Amino acid sequence: MLEHNQGIYLDSTLNGLGLLILFLIATESRGTLPLCRPGFSEDVYVAVVPESAEKGQPLFNVKFVNCGRGGLVRFECSNPFDFRIEADGVVYALRPLTLSTLPTVPLVIIARDKTNQQQWQTQVRLTPPDIQAPPARSQGLQEIWFPSRQTDSSSIGQLKRMKRDWVIPPINVPENSRGEFPQDLVRIRSDNDKNRSLRYSVTGPGADQPPTGIFIIHPISGELSVMKPLDREHISNFHLRAHAVDLNGNQVESPIDIVINVIDMNDNRPEFIHQIWNGSVPEGSKPGTFVMTVTSVDKDDPKTANGMLRYKIGSQNPESPTSNMFTINNKTGDIITVAAGLDREKVPQYTLIIQATDMEGNPMYGLSNTATAVIRVTDINDNPPEFTAEMFFGEVPENRVNVIVANLTVTDKDQPNTLAWKAVYKITGGDPTGRFSVPTDPTTNEGLVTVVKPIDYEISRTYMLTVVAVNEVSLARGIHSPRQSTATVSIRVIDVNESPYFDPNPKLIKLEEGMLAESTLTTFTAQDPDRFMQQSIRYTRLSDPANWLRIDANTGRITTIAVLDRESPYVKDNMYSATFLASDNGVPPASGTGTLQISLLDINDNAPHVYPQETEMCKKPEPNGINITALDGDLNPNAGPFAFELANRPSDVRRNWTITRLSGDYAQLNLKIGFLESGIYEIPIIITDSGNLPMSNTSYLRVKVCQCDHNGDCTDQQHIIAAGLGTGAIIAILLCIIILLILVLLFVVWMKRRDKERQAKQLLIDPEDDVRDNILKYDEEGGGEEDQDYDLSQLQQPDTIEPDTIKPVGIRRMDERPLHPEPQYPIRSAAPHPGDIGDFINEGLKAADNDPTAPPYDSLLVFDYEGSGSTAGSLSSLNSSSSGGDQDYDYLNDWGPRFRKLADMYGGSDD
Repeated sequence: MLEHNQGIYLDSTLNGLGLLILFLIATESRGTLPLCRPGFSEDVYVAVVPESAEKGQPLFNVKFVNCGRGGLVRFECSNPFDFRIEADGVVYALRPLTLSTLPTVPLVIIARDKTNQQQWQTQVRLTPPDIQAPPARSQGLQEIWFPSRQTDSSSIGQLKRMKRDWVIPPINVPENSRGEFPQDLVRIRSDNDKNRSLRYSVTGPGADQPPTGIFIIHPISGELSVMKPLDREHISNFHLRAHAVDLNGNQVESPIDIVINVIDMNDNRPEFIHQIWNGSVPEGSKPGTFVMTVTSVDKDDPKTANGMLRYKIGSQNPESPTSNMFTINNKTGDIITVAAGLDREKVPQYTLIIQATDMEGNPMYGLSNTATAVIRVTDINDNPPEFTAEMFFGEVPENRVNVIVANLTVTDKDQPNTLAWKAVYKITGGDPTGRFSVPTDPTTNEGLVTVVKPIDYEISRTYMLTVVAVNEVSLARGIHSPRQSTATVSIRVIDVNESPYFDPNPKLIKLEEGMLAESTLTTFTAQDPDRFMQQSIRYTRLSDPANWLRIDANTGRITTIAVLDRESPYVKDNMYSATFLASDNGVPPASGTGTLQISLLDINDNAPHVYPQETEMCKKPEPNGINITALDGDLNPNAGPFAFELANRPSDVRRNWTITRLSGDYAQLNLKIGFLESGIYEIPIIITDSGNLPMSNTSYLRVKVCQCDHNGDCTDQQHIIAAGLGTGAIIAILLCIIILLILVLLFVVWMKRRDKERQAKQLLIDPEDDVRDNILKYDEEGGGEEDQDYDLSQLQQPDTIEPDTIKPVGIRRMDERPLHPEPQYPIRSAAPHPGDIGDFINEGLKAADNDPTAPPYDSLLVFDYEGSGSTAGSLSSLNSSSSGGDQDYDYLNDWGPRFRKLADMYGGSDD
């Protein structure tokens, strides 16, 4: 018989399990034994449960032989509120259980077949574990035996029901153990190790699965050990499986499940979710008003005292009006008010230190932590606005609007810039006509007494307003407006010089046109609203477009200075308007304007005239009638109907033309003869209107007779001239063309004269080489011929000059006299290499003097040859030992006419 203080004790044991299985297989094959009998393995189970069990923790299991029924069998429990049984027979706790809450009656387990409603039942007795000493290394170590099955030798011929089965309770290991490691937990044993050598092993998380290396088992002794301290907050339990095999690796026992629970220790302090909690509560709140909730968490097991937290308020700042204005629910963390007297104007904010302690708040064993709760007292409208004074004063000039008269100041203890602080001003008395309003300044919260309608000093000189100040939201319940919320505003009206005004304005009068000058029309006067000021009014004309009227400066009497004409362009719709100015002598002067409207009645003062004044007619008109009408500036009945007739002169008018009246305003002019020469004919027509005193007028109709095409349109030149430009326009165009031609001709003459002047001044040589009558500057001496870059090509022999540089035959200088062909002179022999430059110059001078083609005045000569070298060396060697004033330049007179100018400059007297 096997015993284990944490297992389930069974009544009997079956030995020779292997022989029984072989026997059953053999007899089943021969059909001598029944195939299977379903039911529980035991009639009564004894289950050892731990001292405390968590919700969902497996407690024990029962074995049921279903004989292939599978999922058709359903298990039921007699205590479904505390336990739940699964289809595999494992029973779990539905709520946390302790020794005191275990049921005392046996637990009944029922198995029911869903198809035929057959049922089986068994009982389970729950017992607590025996109190035992802590396990030692080897001696006294608790053992877990693999369950074994045996058969009775006397009843080998029939299947015997197993009497007992194993339920392995969890192994509890406290976390954070400080003992020596490895620390032995249990010993795994099999009753088959008596006959042969076995090897034990464990598998699962913590053994051969991550996290590996936490648990090990001795392969021979079966001792299960833990290798290091456990942390429940990391892993709360381990599920291992124990195995037993022989030396060949053959499994000799079915694996058993081992559950290792890590027992929680109080090793974690409570931690608040936020270190600072913010809440608010309205001022004046009643006791019991919810404020906020603070929350703290503890990593320890919340089902044990290690994780059960309790809250309390450590301190309150400020302690006003009492030190216990708030309380906290020690389990939920809800903060509520417990005292009245919250007043934001006195204490706007409270700071609470909240403490959370585990071990159900035990101050001796529990761990604590703190957080800060900041409670802001929110404002309600419990303070009405109050005026800073009972009486306010202001003054305003009359007739001024949108003017601030006075500023009303109030105080409000509520939070600024809130609806409970913002003031609204209402006028409750003293302003029946609504001439004032009191808007609120959004920045200062002041009331701005403003004039919205003009005030007349002559009607009322002072105003006494009653103003009430309230908030934008109503006062809190039980709060009433004090007397200080009402004030009186005294406003004094200042008299100012007001402008005179015309009444009526505009003034309308009706007159007949044609009124002569110096006629009196009416008197247009203005009134001065300043009854308390002695002032005079003067009148002036401000606007008179036709310049017809004049106004007396003192009396306002209006007379005419010209004839009133209804047909004037300044008259619109028979109405003429003039504006006058009335000015007083106040300080400062004021003025007002008035408009006089004159409705002019029509009289027959305009004679009618023919329309149109010009028309066209073909030489052979078909038809030959011309429709005409009359225009009259007057109105009916001084206009149409009109009477039309031809004048008696000239006599051919009535001989060639006739006029027939078509209606009151229209007539037709007809040609008596069948043909009329081309030309322009002026037909005099006498037209008379229908006025009371009819007016007649002789108008001339201009008729242009021309040759017409088949469409009746003029085609001859007469029509073109008549339809083209006038004579004046043609003359203007011709004048413009003549002036343009004259300007072009003058420009051409000027250009030619300019070219002649250029040719007269041009010489053969370039202007740069012309040194006549010029003053040359020789103040730069230089450093000698070695330092100068001279073009000496002009001093070479003629035979060395390029051919293209030789002057062609026939090209003469501008100053040469081409009187006869040039004579041929023998070529002068060039003195080869003269020894002195002076000799060379003298020879050239003689040749020039003997040249008959040379002009009788000095000019620049280009010498043919200078020489290819000089025995005298550089020209810088020609110096003088005496000053220029000591030299005699008379020899220049002997050099010929070309040097006469130099002789006069240097060889003459001082004059």
